[in-house]
Amino acid sequence: MNTTDASRLSTGLPALDGLLGGGLLKGSLSVVVGATGIGKTQLGLAFANAGLDQEGQRGVLFDMASRGDSQNHAEYARSLFDWTLTEKPAEAAALPEHVWEIEQARFDYTHIFRQSGRRVTKSDLEPEDWKEWKVELARKLQRAIAFFYGNFAHGVRRCVIDGVEPTDRASDSWQLDLFEYVYHQVLRKDHDWVARDLFRERFRKNAERVERHAWDQSDVGCLLLYTSHEVMLDDLLERPIESGDLLSNANTVILMGKTRDGDSMGRALHIAKHRGSASDERIVPYTINDAGLQLGPATASGP
Repeated sequence: MNTTDASRLSTGLPALDGLLGGGLLKGSLSVVVGATGIGKTQLGLAFANAGLDQEGQRGVLFDMASRGDSQNHAEYARSLFDWTLTEKPAEAAALPEHVWEIEQARFDYTHIFRQSGRRVTKSDLEPEDWKEWKVELARKLQRAIAFFYGNFAHGVRRCVIDGVEPTDRASDSWQLDLFEYVYHQVLRKDHDWVARDLFRERFRKNAERVERHAWDQSDVGCLLLYTSHEVMLDDLLERPIESGDLLSNANTVILMGKTRDGDSMGRALHIAKHRGSASDERIVPYTINDAGLQLGPATASGP
């Protein structure tokens, strides 16, 4: 039986929900920050999977990595939750009206640049190549809108955005540009305005169905998995949250990093920010095993 507070979204990890005063707040942005391999994807999948119990629909995963699926979403989903991700191909041709048919709209995962095979920031490309990349991004943006609209119209109320790669300057990152658009123009926008962006000149023709498939954007939670240069938790704790940056605009920030205890290395997390709620400010160790991410210190094995 689901006992999560109606104003909260469970992370899928009861111990973490407890640290967060009951879970993440609905209608808000939460950011998990940590280096590659620290466990962000396992946490993101636990959050998405928890939607099945709480809302009757698992959350969706929107992958922005530009170098292939290094996060192994499908493998983790299958092994941790017996969940076979259904993927919406990034290049699949689709009419906007396909969002009304659940078989053509309800997908768990999409990876919009699966074929690029390279890291893409402004500093990686020549000016002309950067312009071409931005054109490709704009072309695929409509498919991103259709992915989210089709899922929200059929009951999904949470999403995980993964694959955001670190850059020295936020202005170099097309991924942060795309995230800002998706968050403000899709996730936080009233459903009928999202529909206008999707259907454009065909909005009037679809207006009745738009109202039948309405959702309240204040019920939608977004978890962004943000890859950092910093590996050690101590370094993340010293990282300033500057006014106007991604972390300053987030409601909740969870830091995940490596720790050192003598000759041993471990992992720990810290809730650096949780606006509008009490939270536990301790540094909490965690482990990753075949059951996924487990809060608490590692237990000794053997005699």
